[in-house]
Amino acid sequence: MNWKAIVSLLVLTSLFLTGCMYPSEKLAENQIPYTDQIAAVQQAVNAFREDNGGILPIKTRDAVTPIYQKYPIDFKKIAPKYISEPPGNAFESGGIFQYVLVDVETNATVKLLDLRMADTIRDINLRIKSTGYPPYKEKLAENVYTIDFKALGYKQEPYAISPYSNQNLPFVVTTDAEVYVDYRLDLFQELKKKDKKVMPGEDIRNFLVEDSMFVPAYSLPYTVDPESNEPVFLKQ
Repeated sequence: MNWKAIVSLLVLTSLFLTGCMYPSEKLAENQIPYTDQIAAVQQAVNAFREDNGGILPIKTRDAVTPIYQKYPIDFKKIAPKYISEPPGNAFESGGIFQYVLVDVETNATVKLLDLRMADTIRDINLRIKSTGYPPYKEKLAENVYTIDFKALGYKQEPYAISPYSNQNLPFVVTTDAEVYVDYRLDLFQELKKKDKKVMPGEDIRNFLVEDSMFVPAYSLPYTVDPESNEPVFLKQ
């Protein structure tokens, strides 16, 4: 091999490595939750609200939207005046998180919603539509069932990665053919850590939100079984 060929090979190798490194760096930026980014968005939301008579910079959602998906932040309303641009991990910047607000009536607080769960739920829903009905498996509660994923053509059961514990969370389906993530494993661990009295019928999902950057996206309401003190689906 002559020297020109060697130089060409080195250039191609350099370009290849550069191309490989950039997506990895970008991927890390888009998939890692940073507390300083949340703090920056919180500051922008607070400033917008103060300048606009208490109005929050959120996108409009209808009344039946699940509570943790109901108040997504509209970055077009706060950037670039209150924040230079959406964070790199925000959906608007190609990231995997949607920035949302909780406690909007009393103390509007910025949290993250992991959108990777939505991709899996979308795929499950498409397969359910192709079969015409949800393949129910085991009854977990009134109107809540596990899913027969083999009947949907899955070789392995899909799962969601918990933003709280990184453990694998299963999916469930209701008699309305709606697919949700089952957070009972996370809630069980949270109940063990917290010494709180739960009122009958109280939705305990907020326990996951209080000390975390995340909301329990695509979840059903849960409460506590008074006898076992374990999380159970809240009857609708």
